Amino acid sequence: MAELVADVVVVGLGPGGEEVAERLVDAGLDVVGVEAALFGGECPYWGCIPSKMMIRAGNALAEARRVDLLAGHATVTPDWAPVARRIRDQATDDWDDKVAVERFTARGGRFVRGRGRLLAADRVAVGDDVITARRAVVIGTGTTPVIPAIPGLVEAQPWTNHQAIEVEHVPDSLLVLGGGAIGVELAQVFARFGVTVTVVEVGRRLLSREEPEACDVLHEVFAAEGIAVHTGLSLDRVDRVDGRIRARLGDGTVVEAAEMLVATGRKVDLAAVGVGVLGVDEGARSLPTDGRLRVAPGVWAVGDITGRGAFTHVAVHQAGIIVDDILGREPADFDEHAIPRVTFTDPEVGSVGLSEEQARAAGLAVRTGQVALSRVSRGWIHGPGNEGLIKLVADVDAGVLVGATSVGPSGGEVLGLLALAVHARVSLEQLGTMILAFPTFHRGLRDALADLRSVET
Repeated sequence: MAELVADVVVVGLGPGGEEVAERLVDAGLDVVGVEAALFGGECPYWGCIPSKMMIRAGNALAEARRVDLLAGHATVTPDWAPVARRIRDQATDDWDDKVAVERFTARGGRFVRGRGRLLAADRVAVGDDVITARRAVVIGTGTTPVIPAIPGLVEAQPWTNHQAIEVEHVPDSLLVLGGGAIGVELAQVFARFGVTVTVVEVGRRLLSREEPEACDVLHEVFAAEGIAVHTGLSLDRVDRVDGRIRARLGDGTVVEAAEMLVATGRKVDLAAVGVGVLGVDEGARSLPTDGRLRVAPGVWAVGDITGRGAFTHVAVHQAGIIVDDILGREPADFDEHAIPRVTFTDPEVGSVGLSEEQARAAGLAVRTGQVALSRVSRGWIHGPGNEGLIKLVADVDAGVLVGATSVGPSGGEVLGLLALAVHARVSLEQLGTMILAFPTFHRGLRDALADLRSVET
């Protein structure tokens, strides 16, 4: 057994943990980073980066198919090989984190491969080794996919996002369980490469966290692209028969496919981290923190494990707060009122702040305004593939936006303007005085504001 001592121990080196570890090393602290899987976490290997590479490829196919409606004729033949090759190249030789580890150690950090478990607020066990932290322990062990307790599901050996990202040859058909962001993004990608795709979602609509109007757009797009969607139905049983999936839905419908992707959310494992020694309920759905991401004296948490926005951009933002707190810089508390998110379907679905339903539930004096993207000059110019809208949710008593949604070909980019307005609490009056470039997608804000002003409370 080895006994190590460091200023800071970071347990879990996903985007948030990596950011904390590297910034503290750069500040001159002795940091030990602990990771059981790959340095960098889900995002660079199986999440944000490779999935968006797949999406980029699928979108290129879709745009080529629109040539006939805009500029002539194009024959499109999908080929998954360059997609698989590109993903493997960026994942560093088939999911090897050697380069990332060497980058960290070259900065002066120390790296320990293994699963870290708290023995005390300042002591972490990794296998038989124990690391004592002089100043801080930071926990960022992330989440793992949820596999629902459906008869036969485990035995059928479905894909998670890992197998979907790593696939070298697309199947002829795919059943996707879960209509959240991961499920719909990957469903559309595979469909655009010629896979027959069926999506099953137990809720009433796809992307149930988003505004109903945004969900309606996605349902229409999926129908036009031949993606079958079953909502409001349970999945009662799954079997793999002669190598293929056979699934029975709650209404008796039987869906068959070559493969199945489970995308029903993610979960934390607090017991594995040993947070019980801090007095934390290890059966909780997330690790509770205060405004500065502190779990207990000398212990911080970062990223998905906090349950406060499961996004890379949130984890990296949290990392900055933690670093400043450890270094005694008096950071501002973590503010959740304007966290943006984007689902990278085509059209993209971006949102920030409160939905209309959430704002009304909070007792605000709500007024909304919206415009269909096809009615915005840039949307009309764009032509095929211009499905989308901008929706604003305002607190009329405060005179500010409390939420917004942007759906469209550049929905995630248009969201930047809306996120700034919600974050900075820009007044509706001031927003109305902005000069917005013509013709741009974000100029739709002008029309949505006009609609908002025309609606009585």
